[in-house]
Amino acid sequence: MPPVFMHKKQSADHWISLSDIMTALMMIFLLISIVYMIRVQESVDIPRIFKAHEQQLYSQLQQNLEKKLGKWGATLSPDLTVRFNDEDILFKVGSAELQPQFKQALDEIFPTYLREMMDKRHIENMREIRIEGHTSSFWAHGVDAETAYINNMHLSQQRAQNTLIYLLKSPHLSAQEKAWLKKKFRAIGYSSALTLDAHGQPTKNAKDEDMNNSQRVEFRVVTNAEERIRAVAYGEL
Repeated sequence: MPPVFMHKKQSADHWISLSDIMTALMMIFLLISIVYMIRVQESVDIPRIFKAHEQQLYSQLQQNLEKKLGKWGATLSPDLTVRFNDEDILFKVGSAELQPQFKQALDEIFPTYLREMMDKRHIENMREIRIEGHTSSFWAHGVDAETAYINNMHLSQQRAQNTLIYLLKSPHLSAQEKAWLKKKFRAIGYSSALTLDAHGQPTKNAKDEDMNNSQRVEFRVVTNAEERIRAVAYGEL
């Protein structure tokens, strides 16, 4: 074969091979782009799905517990937080022992609350449920702010723990429900870190604090939405 033709054939083979490589690279980049778009869409869908579940669970809780919560001066927020802040039924001043009225309120409210949380439509979305103890910033006259905070920290922790202990010993719960309670519920004391104003909203400065509203026990739901989004981002789902 003449050298000219051999050179043309080698040149044509070279461009064919190069075009094959470019095509393969384009396919790889296209595949990566598709996977990325799917991940982005999933990360967008997860919060929307969790929000829908939250709204559905809120409606269920409101329907089944509204009267009982109102009876005991408790409230339910759209974020599923149940708040007990009627100081007359919770604890005596400076005490972590549950008063009889608070025990009765828990007996009436908590079994229904727990069963709604364990509903098969929602249970997989639950990371944990926190029983939070909160106090006002006041401890006693003549006590400095740091000492008051530390004393209230111990008190709020004891109140949250005693609430959880009472529920674990409840005769109104099954063995399965108590097992889930031990697995998912946490008792946390916040001292006066999250005080409230007269409208039940977080305070922006100390002068807005409402002592009565700040002294409370809350049941707060923490979902696993953030973990699911992170798993999607890192390709673990």
